[in-house]
Amino acid sequence: MNLSDNFFKRVENKTNVKKSTIVSLAEKLKGDNMKNPDSIRDVIHELSKMTGKSVSKEQEEKIIGAIVNDKVPDNLDKMV
Repeated sequence: MNLSDNFFKRVENKTNVKKSTIVSLAEKLKGDNMKNPDSIRDVIHELSKMTGKSVSKEQEEKIIGAIVNDKVPDNLDKMV
């Protein structure tokens, strides 16, 4: 997945989370951690704190399930 700078700018405008922070969090999910629910959960919690947005347990489980089962849409750029 190749995300453009435009994507990161839109995310930053909506969330106040900088590109460098997003990239740093993504680094935590490299390799086997992308399939580790605890690692994914940690990143979700960090993002939740940074953005001031709460994530319910149900939402958290849906996000983790989507990531672990490779159900993340390829067109994330259009979702932001």
